[in-house]
Amino acid sequence: MRDYKKIKAYQNAEKLALEIYSVTKRFPKEELYGLVSQLRRAAVSVTANIAEGASRQHKKDYLNFLFMARGSVSEVECLLTLSNK
Repeated sequence: MRDYKKIKAYQNAEKLALEIYSVTKRFPKEELYGLVSQLRRAAVSVTANIAEGASRQHKKDYLNFLFMARGSVSEVECLLTLSNK
């Protein structure tokens, strides 16, 4: 089992999630159940997938969770782009 807290991608994902929470506090209140909720969920999903994958015994499973984390990063990016527009 890998220690997910030592994985650089996890450390960066944790920073991302904390920053998303900080930034979304300034979003309009009407977005609380829309973009805010979705952005926060996607950002937290990145860290959760890395942590869950790190606990898997087989490399194939670990990589699958890393791919899911990467998908969540793309989701965050998409939602931030939409938010800026």
